[in-house]
Amino acid sequence: MAESSACPCRRGEPFDECCAPLLRGERPAPTAEALMRSRYTAFAVGDPDYLRRSWHSSRRPSTVDLDPDQRWFFLEIVRTESGGPFDDTGIVEFVAHYRSAGKRSSLHEVSRFVREDGAWAYLDGVIQP
Repeated sequence: MAESSACPCRRGEPFDECCAPLLRGERPAPTAEALMRSRYTAFAVGDPDYLRRSWHSSRRPSTVDLDPDQRWFFLEIVRTESGGPFDDTGIVEFVAHYRSAGKRSSLHEVSRFVREDGAWAYLDGVIQP
């Protein structure tokens, strides 16, 4: 992905100024929503290492396998609960739109985030109908 192109998370900033520094480990996500957006971006650009690193250590899988044929189109943040710079926990509800096997689909999830060693980490999520 071109560093100057729009970030896949659709926050409105160039990739290099938005999620790329988080994916490269140059800075932590300041909020739970920022971590959610960066994780979506990792799916969109195919960065399983970042997904694994941003998972809470108590739930982190040994590997993350991405489907190379799955294409992520856009992310909608439905709501956030806590998860700010001074919080220790947060919830982000989102809908991620994608195409797989030639069919459009979406993933609607309510995700929980917690701070681990001062940085936001993805704890788990519940897929919504």
